[in-house]
Amino acid sequence: MMIVFVMDTSLIYIIIFALLLVLEFVYFKVADKCSIIDKPNERSSHSTIVLRGGGIIFLIGVWVWSFFYGFEYPWFLAAVTLAAGISFVDDIRSLPDSVRLVVQFTAVGLMFQQLDILHINMWWIVILALIVCAGASNVINFMDGINGITAGYSLSVLIPLIIMNDKIGFMEDSFLVVVILSVLVFSIFNFRERGKAKCFAGDVGSVGIAFIMLFAIGKLVMATNDITWLLFLLVYGVDGCLTIVHRIMLHENLGEAHRKHAYQLMANELKMSHVKVSLLYMVLQLVVSLSMIYLIPNTIVAHWIYLFGAFALLAVAYIVFKKKYYHLHEEYLKSVEK
Repeated sequence: MMIVFVMDTSLIYIIIFALLLVLEFVYFKVADKCSIIDKPNERSSHSTIVLRGGGIIFLIGVWVWSFFYGFEYPWFLAAVTLAAGISFVDDIRSLPDSVRLVVQFTAVGLMFQQLDILHINMWWIVILALIVCAGASNVINFMDGINGITAGYSLSVLIPLIIMNDKIGFMEDSFLVVVILSVLVFSIFNFRERGKAKCFAGDVGSVGIAFIMLFAIGKLVMATNDITWLLFLLVYGVDGCLTIVHRIMLHENLGEAHRKHAYQLMANELKMSHVKVSLLYMVLQLVVSLSMIYLIPNTIVAHWIYLFGAFALLAVAYIVFKKKYYHLHEEYLKSVEK
C-alpha cells in the first residue's frame, strides 16, 4: 500500500533525506553498543577502529522508498533484503562461504523474477545474467577498500542511470532519487580523508548497493535489449577482473584479503588522498558513461565498438600503472614479513 502525500515532490525528498539521516544515526548507536567495528590489519587501508555496516542505509533507503511510493518491486525488495541481510550477519560474525553463496544466488533468482527473465525459452540469458550478477556483485564488494570509493562510484553509476531514465523511462524515477539520497547520507560520514571516516559500508553496504545498481541496469538492459549498458560498471570491472587475473598469475588464494587493486596501490603505496582516489574512479566512470549517452550513436554496433574501445583503453592504463608501481607493494610485503 502506498502512502500518499499532498505536497511537493521536492519536499517529500527532503523529508526522506532527513529520515535517512536520523536512521543512520540510530544505526551508529546500535553498532557502537554492539561493537560492530572494523579493526585494521596489515591488509587494511585504514589505521583506526571504525564502525562497520554504515552502508545498511542503502537497504533502508529501498525500504523507505517502498513505504513512501508503494511496493512496486516486491521481488527485488526481498532479493536485496536477503543479500544485504546475510552480508550484515557476515559483518558481525564470519559465515561459511557456502552459506553466503546459497543465499546470494537465491537473492539473484528473486531479482530475476522481478526483471521477468525466468523463462525456459530465455535459459541462456538467465545463465549469462547469473554469471554477470554474481561476478559484478563480488567485484563491487572487493572494491570497497578506501574511504569514499563505494559512495563516489555508486553516484557515478546512479547519475547516468537517472539521465537514461529521463530519456526512456525504464523504471520509477523516485526509486533512483531515493537511492541517491541514501548514498549522500552515507557520504557525509564516509567520504572523508584517511582516518576521519565515521563508518565503513561493510559487506551489507557494498553488496546492497551492488544489487541495487545491477537491478537498475538490468531494467535498462531489458527496456532497450542492449547489454552494453553494463558499461556503467566498466571502471570497477577492469580493475576488479584484471586484479583477479594478476592474483591468479601469482598463484594466490583468491579468498584471502589483499591490497593489489590499483586504487589500493594509489592510497597505500603512493600515499594518495582517499578522497582524490575515490574522485578519480568516480570521474573516470562518469566520463565513460556520459560519453556513451551523449557522444556515441544510439545503435547496438556503435555501443559495442565503444564498449570494447573503452575496455581496451582502461585495461592498458591499468597494466601500465601496475608495471610502474607494483614493485612498491612487493617491498611492502617484504617489510611485513620481517
